Amino acid sequence: MKQTEQGRQQINIELGEKEAQGIYSNLALITHSSAEFVIDFTRLVPGVPKSKVYARIIMTPQHAKALMFALKENIEKFESKYKEIPFIGNEGDKQFGFTPVPDEK
Repeated sequence: MKQTEQGRQQINIELGEKEAQGIYSNLALITHSSAEFVIDFTRLVPGVPKSKVYARIIMTPQHAKALMFALKENIEKFESKYKEIPFIGNEGDKQFGFTPVPDEK
């Protein structure tokens, strides 16, 4: 890491060719323990009753909260530049998209 003029550290992040193409996901399953959050990214396709996890991200609770704030900030920036993103909730018993996993008791 290098220091910038303001004393901040500069981090060089390498993006591989495969990772640069990205993975489409329209469903995230989120679980947690006292030590970590696990986010499994998958996608549902109409007419296909089965899916698989395409990426699993494991992070500390502190990093999960930092991600939440970063997403909130970036959504606000996006909406101020373009327009408000309509939220289409789950209608009836149909569950689709990014939905929380119910608490296990």
